Amino acid sequence: MAIYNYEALKDGKEIVKGKVEAEDVQEAKDNVRKLGFMPTKIYEERFGASAKDAAAAGAKSGQMKALGLTDKIEFTSTLQILAASGIPMIESLLFIEQDAAKLKLRLVAKELRTQIMAGSTFADTLAKYPEQFGQIYIGLCKAGEDSGELEKTLERLLEILGKQAAIRSKVIGTLMYPMFVIVLAVIIVLVMLMFVFPVFKDMFDQMGKDLPWITAFLMDIGLKLKKFWYLVPLLLGSIVAGIMYLFKWEPSRRVIDKTSLDIPLLKDLMQFSNFANFIAVMQVAYDAGVPIVECLYLANLTLTNYTLKEKIEKATTLVQQGQHLSVALRATESVPKMILFMIATGEQSGRLGDMLYQATKYIDKKLDDIVDTMTKMIEPLMLIVIGSIVLTLALALYLPLFGSYVD
Repeated sequence: MAIYNYEALKDGKEIVKGKVEAEDVQEAKDNVRKLGFMPTKIYEERFGASAKDAAAAGAKSGQMKALGLTDKIEFTSTLQILAASGIPMIESLLFIEQDAAKLKLRLVAKELRTQIMAGSTFADTLAKYPEQFGQIYIGLCKAGEDSGELEKTLERLLEILGKQAAIRSKVIGTLMYPMFVIVLAVIIVLVMLMFVFPVFKDMFDQMGKDLPWITAFLMDIGLKLKKFWYLVPLLLGSIVAGIMYLFKWEPSRRVIDKTSLDIPLLKDLMQFSNFANFIAVMQVAYDAGVPIVECLYLANLTLTNYTLKEKIEKATTLVQQGQHLSVALRATESVPKMILFMIATGEQSGRLGDMLYQATKYIDKKLDDIVDTMTKMIEPLMLIVIGSIVLTLALALYLPLFGSYVD
């Protein structure tokens, strides 16, 4: 989906401007008409770069390696420190080009410096490399440069990137323990089935009795796994690849995202982890002087949950039609009530930027509490899972022996 700027007539006389998301120009026109406007001019948003510039940079962008979150933090941190020291942009980029520890950062700095020396602005140059920096980074830098506050914008960008890294670390840390337990459980089951159960086969055969169904079932699986052991890595690899594909394939991902919002504690984690980045970008963009509709478009790019993303898109449409931000967000029934209250208060008092900042602090604290709660719940759940697996395997082995003693 691309973002299109439009100019249109409202009620046949008033000129209105805004943005819509669409696959192509025709769909953009249709979306504008759905808003009740008559489109007069539509063009794709390039965040300051012309279509010709973007096309010319395509080959170079393909040659430059994509920057990960850590790379962006390192690049932005160095640039912000040098800018705060009063060092011009070209000299700052030259420093990164010569002294950055990573080759990809040196290449990026060299390309940016070359473009700026040729007469391009910093934001326009970034816009030629969307795969490396992303639309959020580019859009905020453009807003900062246009307002003359690029140094402050870089500082805010650094805070956003740091927040994203912290959230990612919290989520990964929460999932690390259950993933370790699952891997350990798989190893235990495979060892028991492939090496322990076959050892008992001859003894059970000599008993001359029918085995309990669970013992016979696991024994059969163990013998087959031992015979076709070379299929085990392929099977495990296929399972892992299948799970990863389900999380990347859009139709299945939409189902997963929607289902995750129906599970009580997981719903809180999804909401607050998504809206942490959303509100942070909203706050930085708003303070940089970006119009509220464009703030919503930039912030919506941070959402990873399809369901939340679609609801915020509808809220953006309502804001374009003249609704207050808090009213439009409330209509989605997906934004936490405390955040809605803060936004409404900020709108009424004229201190929306301050209240968005307070909302980010509230979300950070709430996210910490959710992660702590999930961590405490996961530990006993994992113990129950491991205990159930061990109990099942032990019963399968010893039920035939108990039966022989009874007889």
